[in-house]
Amino acid sequence: MIDFWLAAGLLLLVALSFLLIPVLRERRAQREEDRTALNVALYQERVAELQSQQAEGVLDAAQMDSGRAEAARELLADTEGVAPARVSRLGKPLPLLAAVLVPVLGLGLYLHFGASDKVELTREFAQAPQSMEEMTQRLERAVAAQPDSAEGVYFLGRTYMAQDRPADAAKMFERAVNLAGRQPELLGQWAQAQYFADNKKWSDKVQALTDEALKADPKEVTSLGLLGIAAFEGERYQEAIDYWNRLLAQLPPQDKSREALQGGITRATEKLQASGGKVAQAPAAKAAALLKVRVDLASELKAKVQPGDSVFIFARATSGPPAPLAAKRLTVADLPVTVELSDADAMMPQLKLSNFPEVQLVARISRAGQPTAGEWVGRSGPLPSSTTAPQTLTIDSPDK
Repeated sequence: MIDFWLAAGLLLLVALSFLLIPVLRERRAQREEDRTALNVALYQERVAELQSQQAEGVLDAAQMDSGRAEAARELLADTEGVAPARVSRLGKPLPLLAAVLVPVLGLGLYLHFGASDKVELTREFAQAPQSMEEMTQRLERAVAAQPDSAEGVYFLGRTYMAQDRPADAAKMFERAVNLAGRQPELLGQWAQAQYFADNKKWSDKVQALTDEALKADPKEVTSLGLLGIAAFEGERYQEAIDYWNRLLAQLPPQDKSREALQGGITRATEKLQASGGKVAQAPAAKAAALLKVRVDLASELKAKVQPGDSVFIFARATSGPPAPLAAKRLTVADLPVTVELSDADAMMPQLKLSNFPEVQLVARISRAGQPTAGEWVGRSGPLPSSTTAPQTLTIDSPDK
């Protein structure tokens, strides 16, 4: 902040110079005016002395005129080059008062409307924190400076959880939900913090939060893990196994938490078997959809397209959202071509081919590279998403 205040001080001196320089010039003019008045007084005194000498008979008329002329020449010589006095309409006190009020008013406005705290925070975050406590203090100041930042509030909540402060974390996640909306991840984090803040006591509030999170996203990992913990603590071991298996399916193979999660499933299995229960087999996963389609261009259109024109091949639900469920992009030069559309090509995780019973295949040529509009198109009829037989699609119609 030192360089900032130095720059501000320099600008303040420049501003004050516009106010003080006229005052200093006025003082110089005043000194010149005072010197002129003194010269006039000396002239008048010299003339009076000559008149006295003439009255006494010391000087005759010619000498009197000569002495008066000499005194006049000296007066003109002393006052030559002196500018006429300028009268300020503002007066002397006003510029001096402004010179005092400008920095005071500027400082007050900056402290009220400025962002010195945010500037300092930016400088701090440019350097790595030395400890978790220092990071927490930075985040707390950042949230105080930007109370409407959902991201800052969220990270502060995560930091509180890492410091075993679940009650404070729950408040931060609640604020984040109010700022960013009821997103599944935020709801899951809020539910987890609230559960530990209540000393691992399941409550209607926590249940409602996890239910809402999983309804919006059945794969929300924090809620799945929390429900598994609560079920294990409540000796509902089969539920714990089910929740943790669902969570395990969402974690990437290299995730370090898979080992701990698998250990929890093993312990729950052992306790279930020790109590005389039997582990229920998880329902078979729904087979992933895989559609094979051969796309070709009608012969009468080959002269009307360019090799570099984009070709979008996608499947969309016949009854459902208009967004493509799976899509691939090629060019006219690639035609004819056989492609595969599967759940791996899903545009969004919740919009997979296997989630919709019936789909339609579409191939579109777009010179502008826009998947939603083009020049030529080919469409199939409705077909089950579980179809395994290869399909054929010909681009032969104007895109309307």
